[in-house]
This record gives sequence, structure tokens and C-alpha cells, in this order.
Amino acid sequence: MPRMTVARGGRRGKTAGRGGKGQSARAGNKRRPEWRDIIKRLPKLRGRGKNINMPINLKPATVNIFSLQKSFLVNDNVSPAILVQKGLVTTRSGRVPDIKILGDGEIDKALNVSGCQVSAGARKKLEKAGGTVTAIPVMEIIRKSDPNNQKSIKLVSPKKTVEKSKTK
Repeated sequence: MPRMTVARGGRRGKTAGRGGKGQSARAGNKRRPEWRDIIKRLPKLRGRGKNINMPINLKPATVNIFSLQKSFLVNDNVSPAILVQKGLVTTRSGRVPDIKILGDGEIDKALNVSGCQVSAGARKKLEKAGGTVTAIPVMEIIRKSDPNNQKSIKLVSPKKTVEKSKTK
């Protein structure tokens, strides 16, 4: 579309459809929309409630074998609640998180581990020291299509796939 001629034979007269005087009448006029500045001032946790940028699956809190060696006595029970009590793991939003025990370090105490995920190396070291491991299987949550859709969640364990449906 050709530019409109101001005055001088342009059929539109003095302001040529630009209204009165001011910023909007000048060349290069481009005022930003108000809402843009408001959005830019918001914290970066936008979308899905307050936390679109936060991962859907929180990684488990990790505890190494050398921490268990320092904090527990022979034949003690190790569970997520006990690890929180001893201060080896902190709660997340007031809840005890999933915990994974990793094999960094050495252990010579027999411990009874239950309710935690355990890596292969940690399992070998715990069993070699005479302890028992009743670990929960490592499961990965795969959400289908829409992350806001809480109804269909697929749990994938290392051995088999289980379909689980949630209802409100």
C-alpha cells in the first residue's frame, strides 16, 4: 500500500489520518502494548499454574554409601523417613522425596535398606557388607501429549510397562 501524502494534494489534508499531534503522529511511531511490560516484570515461572519451567518429574534426592557409613550403626534400618530425620535429605514442600542410594564410597556395616531406589553398585556394596536391600523399582513417568492432562499417566519400569489411569 503506498504511503499517504500529507496535505499538498493528498486528499487527506493536514494530518492525513494520523489524528492530532503527539507521539502517534510522528514518523517511526511504534508504542509497545502495555501488557508486554507487565508480562516482562512477572517472575519467570509462567504457564501451568506457577511452574511451567519446573520439571514434571523431580529427580530423586541422592545419598551416597559413605554418608550411610558415617550416620548409621550396624543393623540399622534405612528408609526415606529416617534419612530425613538424620538430616541426610531435606523435605520438598513438606514431603519426604524419592531417594536413590548411590555407590560412592565404602561401607563395612550391615544395613537394612527399604523404600529407596538403589543403584547396582550400591546394592553390591550393601549386600557384600551383610546388609539387605528391599528397594522399590525405578519407574519413569511418561506423560501423554498435554502436560496439564492428569488423567493418563504411563509408568515404565525397567522390566515391564504398566498402564494406570487416575480419576478425580
